[in-house]
Amino acid sequence: MSDLPFGIDFGGTGIKGAPINLETGEFAQERVRIRTPAKSVPDAIAKIFVELLGHFPDSSGPVGVTVPGIVQHGVVRSAANIDKSWKGTDADRLFTEATGRDVHVVNDADAAGLAEARYGAAKGHGGLVIVTTLGTGIGSALLYDGVLVPNTELGHLEIDGKDAESRAANSARERDDLSFKEWAKRLQKYYRTLERLFSPDLFVVGGGISKESDKFLPLLDLDTEIVPATLLNTAGAVGAALYAVEHSQD
Repeated sequence: MSDLPFGIDFGGTGIKGAPINLETGEFAQERVRIRTPAKSVPDAIAKIFVELLGHFPDSSGPVGVTVPGIVQHGVVRSAANIDKSWKGTDADRLFTEATGRDVHVVNDADAAGLAEARYGAAKGHGGLVIVTTLGTGIGSALLYDGVLVPNTELGHLEIDGKDAESRAANSARERDDLSFKEWAKRLQKYYRTLERLFSPDLFVVGGGISKESDKFLPLLDLDTEIVPATLLNTAGAVGAALYAVEHSQD
């Protein structure tokens, strides 16, 4: 049996998981992906997790799971982009009982932030680091000297009377058919607002669009260094596994 931690990235279209080698921040075995069911209620997702873990019979370590919502002490407190039945669900308890494993749930952006701080673009960087994921919305993770301040939800800052992510997320770029130059003007305002509020030492920009960061990051004029994330689509699972190990020792 392997006591390596297991990371599960629970997304809107797919649920991906693998054992994680925390020395390297890489998958210890090839990940398995299962399509997210149309009715993604907690009990249905728990069954998928049991199936997913069944592909790795030698795995026995703690399990970390990303959730696209606010998570407080294992309880999901928001459900903006998942089934409303998640709100108020003690996901740690539900998944631990369903799988027979020690399961810990973490906000998806927070998981990505932990991974980038330990293994990626923010590795070895002290002070205040803000990791943002530009996708359907804007996820955020706030880390000070590598320590996570959870559930910051900085995509929901109000800027010019609007929810920031409704104007600056990658989905807004696609919706409004913006060029990268036009989108960069919105990002400029968003990151300048974060600068004024937090005076960070580093911005890390993740999300799938970060693969094209050379098309928009050089257009931003900020006082803070801003760099693309490096772990890309592995960050969620890796960060979740890291979170699970840290909290299984509590």
